[in-house]
Amino acid sequence: MSKNQLTLSTIENHIFTIREMQVMIDRDLAEMYKVEVKRLNEQVKRNIDRFLEVFRFQLNDLETNELVANCDRFKMKVAEGLNAKWNSTTSM
Repeated sequence: MSKNQLTLSTIENHIFTIREMQVMIDRDLAEMYKVEVKRLNEQVKRNIDRFLEVFRFQLNDLETNELVANCDRFKMKVAEGLNAKWNSTTSM
């Protein structure tokens, strides 16, 4: 299996339940699409009418803190400033 190939398990490990919805964080989506988080967020902002509100939202401070507290891979991002602006809901 190619190192660059996404597996179902890899995708499932990037899905979180927030606000009773299954979501993916912007940095995980950017990584999957091989683009910078900044570019992904720019495209969302530029094309906001294409991204229905039910498919994207911003985490509040409490949600961001809970995500960092519960997920080790985000702990190192705190120092860098975790960018959890736009989150995409999944259809799972």
